[in-house]
Amino acid sequence: MLSRIREYTHGDRPRGSLAVQMEPRVQRGELRVSHPGDGIRKIEGLVEWDPLFRELALNSRIVDRIAQVLGPDLKLFRNALMLKPPAVGSPKGWHQDSPYWPIEPMSLSSCWIPLEDATPENGCMAVIPGGHLLGPLPHIRVTDDYVIDPDSLPGGFSGPEAGLLVPMRAGSGLFFHSLIPHYTAPNLSSGWRRAVVLAYMSSHSRYTGAGPCPTYFPIRGETFPGCIA
Repeated sequence: MLSRIREYTHGDRPRGSLAVQMEPRVQRGELRVSHPGDGIRKIEGLVEWDPLFRELALNSRIVDRIAQVLGPDLKLFRNALMLKPPAVGSPKGWHQDSPYWPIEPMSLSSCWIPLEDATPENGCMAVIPGGHLLGPLPHIRVTDDYVIDPDSLPGGFSGPEAGLLVPMRAGSGLFFHSLIPHYTAPNLSSGWRRAVVLAYMSSHSRYTGAGPCPTYFPIRGETFPGCIA
């Protein structure tokens, strides 16, 4: 999987319908990188495009655990590579996922899989355990980000020290609710921190966005009238 990612970021593997997001400082020309691939922050849509990532999204070791939480009828809301190039990867401020996403109820479940060991130095996840019980928190726009309003919880969310750091071995998985507040620090190490995130939802979910409901990638079970397609 790391080799395939390298083909997308530094090789000539076709990207087709994939959505690629650059690091904001690189995009603005404030930070120069030796290769354009060293400035990529996210690549989205790989499950639909690439059989290798599709196999991961359908892996029973992941899906069986998700089904214990969300039930037997599942679709994939989102899938993305989260890339932190060495000395380039920027922080992702404290946020919850569901306030970004036009899906009700706000009860999706994600699996975040680091492909290198995720450490405090290279930007491992930090979370607020039990924070989903607070419901959706107010979010505000700041430079290059959309984050939880620092005044919405006692102590605020100034950095990873506000939560529990979750160092992880490569290939392990962190399962979390779409309202868990979470954060990743910048990559201050000399190596990459690459991760895959897969966000699953019940097929009973409803789309609340503008325009027609998108068609989501089916994982398991049935589709229901009046719910996501």
